[in-house]
Amino acid sequence: MASSERRAAPAPRPLGTSPSRRPSPGSASAVLVGCAVPAVVLTLLVTAGWAPLVGLDRSVADTLHATAVGAPGWTHVNRILTDWVWDPWTMRALLAVVAGVLVRRGAWPLAVWVAATALAGTALQQGLKAAVDRDRPVWPDPVDSAHYQAFPSGHALSVTVAGGLVLWLLWRHACRPAVRRAAVAVVAVSMAGVGFTRVLLGVHWLSDVVGGWLIGATVVAASVAAHGAYERRRRDGRDAGAGAGPGR
Repeated sequence: MASSERRAAPAPRPLGTSPSRRPSPGSASAVLVGCAVPAVVLTLLVTAGWAPLVGLDRSVADTLHATAVGAPGWTHVNRILTDWVWDPWTMRALLAVVAGVLVRRGAWPLAVWVAATALAGTALQQGLKAAVDRDRPVWPDPVDSAHYQAFPSGHALSVTVAGGLVLWLLWRHACRPAVRRAAVAVVAVSMAGVGFTRVLLGVHWLSDVVGGWLIGATVVAASVAAHGAYERRRRDGRDAGAGAGPGR
């Protein structure tokens, strides 16, 4: 017999309040070490002016710069990509939108965490630029220009931080596999694309770009590991509070 009563749909759970997945402490630490160690080694080699690295940078830069000078139309396309699509301010705007969505869905602590990670990445980038003080490539016939020091590439670091945080959030909340695969593809293409454009346009050395990738990945890995530790402490505190309830 049909019933006139309707069952109330369960209220949607705010995003970030009870994530479906959490990285294990071991996996987060392994990723952090795997990113941080090569980042530190590369930074030291760049600072020391290691000859084999300098020679590789020069060889790649000369080859790509010749390509850029000989193909002005292709160079213009890459300037649009680097100045608009993969610009650090575009990445910051993307993360601001992500943070806004998290706040709207009730996950404001996670939104603050995302914003703090982005700020930490920018601060580390600028600090390293000043500390390493590496000159950018200089050309008699430049096709583009850039400000500040060369290492690490701010474009490469910003794309890595933004992409890494978005992928973490999608994985954390168990989005559909097709969505995650598409996001991985977009992030991979963006990282490779921004690295290529910065060297092609003659404003960075190859090692600047690799450094930006590694340092950006280190920032994300450290943030994810720290957030996991924060959640474990909160969970342990709730469990301890429940165990010390009335009558105990």
